[in-house]
Amino acid sequence: MRSAAESPCMPRVLVPIDGSPQAETAINHALTEFDDATITVLNVIDPIEAGYTSQAAVPGYSEEWFEQSKAAAEELFADAQEAADEYDTTLETATEVGRPSRTIVSYAEENDIDKIVMGSHGRSGVTRILLGSVAENVVRRSPIPVTIVR
Repeated sequence: MRSAAESPCMPRVLVPIDGSPQAETAINHALTEFDDATITVLNVIDPIEAGYTSQAAVPGYSEEWFEQSKAAAEELFADAQEAADEYDTTLETATEVGRPSRTIVSYAEENDIDKIVMGSHGRSGVTRILLGSVAENVVRRSPIPVTIVR
C-alpha cells in the first residue's frame, strides 16, 4: 500500500470536499489521474453557515454546530478513504475553518500543494451571481494549477 508520506518528491494534490456528488467525482478524478501523488482531502467549515439558522442566537449553539461540523468532516474523510482504498492509496486529511475559496487557496499555499482538483456545482445564471462560485473564486485566486471536474 502506498503511504501518503512515502516520498517528499511526490506531487501534492489538494481535493476540497463537501459531501456533494461533484466532490466525489473530484476525488475519483484525482485518484485516477494522480496515482503518484500525495492526495490531501480538505473540508472547510464555513462559520457563516452557523449564522443562517434560527438557532444561531441560542447560547452554546455555535459550539454545538462546530462539533457537528467536525464530526461531519470525519464522515466525509471516511467516505473518501473508502474510495481511495480501491486505488491502494492512503489519503491525508485536513479540516480548516473559514470562507471556502479563500481557505482552499491559503491551505494550498501554506502546504506546498502542486495542484488543486475540485468539483464544480455547475451553477449558472442568477444562482451563480447570487451565490458565487467557490470553484470560480479558487481558479481566480490560486497561484497553482486548478482542475475543475463535473
